[in-house]
Amino acid sequence: MARMKFLCDADRCIECNACVTACKNENEVPWGINRRRVVTINDGKPGERSVSMACMHCTDAPCQAVCPVNCFYTTDDGVVLHSKDLCIGCGYCFYACPFGAPQYPKLSNFGSRGKMDKCTYCAGGGGSEVPGSAEEYEKYGANRMLQGKLPLCAEMCSTKSLLAGDGEIIAQIYRERVIKRGYGSGSWGWLTAYREGIAV
Repeated sequence: MARMKFLCDADRCIECNACVTACKNENEVPWGINRRRVVTINDGKPGERSVSMACMHCTDAPCQAVCPVNCFYTTDDGVVLHSKDLCIGCGYCFYACPFGAPQYPKLSNFGSRGKMDKCTYCAGGGGSEVPGSAEEYEKYGANRMLQGKLPLCAEMCSTKSLLAGDGEIIAQIYRERVIKRGYGSGSWGWLTAYREGIAV
């Protein structure tokens, strides 16, 4: 079975934020939460790069390991989902995640927070709601995988910097790009998230 993964080719990202906008619109993400964001590394210096970043749906997800209420689970496709019904808003996942994926709505001026929200790979949610239902959409956003579609953030990327899909196919696409370019890796976060034998 395919393992769904993300890869951002930093050499192609032009920091247009189309992925961020597509995610917010498709999932009606609440104000103050960004499931996907574009981060600039070495801003204004030689070697500056922009990277589209969200939950990488890690092979051994650190958020899943530290959650005291076990609200995280990994689907057969390798997508890491969470249950907002079980989440207690403790913030452990936020501190464990190397990508800063878990987000919390700010409910007051004094820092109290609600249920965690993160990228669902457009695969709906981890709760008890019927897949594809209005209740699932309201809690977790779009379930494009149910329709056989990839996450909208990757589909909207005009430079095809952000790739989503089967890890083997993505790795092959990236390998071909690197061979054609003739220099090293611009993939950020791949080995951190996916510690398995797929080399890019």
